Amino acid sequence: MTQNVIEMKEITKKFGDFVANDHINLTVRKGEIHALLGENGAGKSTLMNMLAGLLEPTSGEIVINGQTVAIDSPSKSAHLGIGMVHQHFMLVEAFTVAENIILGKETAKGGVLDLKQAVKDIEELSQRYGLAVDPNAKIDDISVGAQQRVEILKTLYRGADILIFDEPTAVLTPSEIHELMEIMKNLVKEGKSIILITHKLDEIRAVADRVTVIRRGKSIQTVDVAGATSQELAKMMVGHSVSFTTAKKTAQPKEIVLSIKNIVVNENRGVPAVKNLSLDVRAGEIVGIAGIDGNGQSELVQAITGLRKVKSGSITIKDQEVTKYSTRKITELSVGHVPEDRHRDGLVLDMTMAENMALQTYYKEPMSKKGILNFSYMNEYARKLMKEFDVRGAGEFVLARGFSGGNQQKAIIAREIDRDPDLLVVSQPTRGLDVGAIEYIHKRLIQERDKGKAVLVVSFELDEILNLSDRIAVIHDGKIQGIVDPATTNKQELGILMAGGKIEKGEE
Repeated sequence: MTQNVIEMKEITKKFGDFVANDHINLTVRKGEIHALLGENGAGKSTLMNMLAGLLEPTSGEIVINGQTVAIDSPSKSAHLGIGMVHQHFMLVEAFTVAENIILGKETAKGGVLDLKQAVKDIEELSQRYGLAVDPNAKIDDISVGAQQRVEILKTLYRGADILIFDEPTAVLTPSEIHELMEIMKNLVKEGKSIILITHKLDEIRAVADRVTVIRRGKSIQTVDVAGATSQELAKMMVGHSVSFTTAKKTAQPKEIVLSIKNIVVNENRGVPAVKNLSLDVRAGEIVGIAGIDGNGQSELVQAITGLRKVKSGSITIKDQEVTKYSTRKITELSVGHVPEDRHRDGLVLDMTMAENMALQTYYKEPMSKKGILNFSYMNEYARKLMKEFDVRGAGEFVLARGFSGGNQQKAIIAREIDRDPDLLVVSQPTRGLDVGAIEYIHKRLIQERDKGKAVLVVSFELDEILNLSDRIAVIHDGKIQGIVDPATTNKQELGILMAGGKIEKGEE
């Protein structure tokens, strides 16, 4: 008989009148990868946060290895052998990688912190699991992808037997995702059990044994992955059929809206991350940027949007040189920006969702008059956008941090698209979104293109780049390695260019 390591019985979690989990049942067997699938705001992370000791259930019972337990703190959860890799990183930015990993489980020698030994242990762990990070680098100076690897290493360092991965691949490249899948398979071979929260049906099909579907806070069904199609799982999750490709007309590119000429942009340590890069984006087209994380994409987008200084070269938006412009001045040239790090650059987490929806326009009428904010208009505007973009949560007065990651993302996209910008710069547009939300966002981006807007999309999701783009610019080592037509290229070709190779074409 298969041993159950986790049984969550009739779990209900309420926040005031809002029911996040409604009598959910979940059973995880020893040595299995169990996927948790559901729309943004369905209650998956809330459910897992109760296993991690960050929340306590309003009612219901949690059984770990046959024992009923009360998990009232993260340390209790860790003591029970549960480790969670969070979707939103729990890292101290001013600390190094090693300091973050050992935090709370420090190695001491004669009462003194033995950082040397910790670094050695971390290097061994990272080599063993193929999670390359520099233990001495500051969190603030490493990419989002590297930060995710730190979170995974942090859990492995504590030797958990039950591992919860909350959207672990959202920031990883295809090869890194493949590596992580292999790591997961090896972990369950060692007798560990994994709960995988993901929106990516192909990942569930690649590694999971069983999947539990949650819809609007209720558990719908648990099925064997081998016996279910992606279409069936998607329908279970959103309640209706979903299309995985977005229909679009042929692009009709017009005048150049964004022109980048030979720009050099340094990363945080003063080393060039973008190296003499040139690129044009026209009205009425979507240009996708494909590349492995850490090849200058972040610095390029920050330079375009005024968040990072340009060392040399020029950026022109609508015939205006903007290289020395402030972020607000660039925004006022009718530029929308969906940043890759929604917490750092997209939202103020301790402000309400209504206040966040007004961040770009609060100083203009009708949001304010003579410096006085019009809160009734602001709240009404937020309600309208939340309804249009299906941003789910307890309402516009709730702090932004009280929304799920996917709903935070939808809120930022709603705010930026609703401003009707002439240039829309979008980084990782569907990170952490479910298939229904991805379908909707892709349609909206194509609508913007069809309205004659210029759209620049940076994504690690090659399917997304191929699906959305009219032209794909592949970035490698801070330079454009090649520009290809999505209609005539494939993932293999993109992979070669992303790795710095050249595509051998026949005689033209």
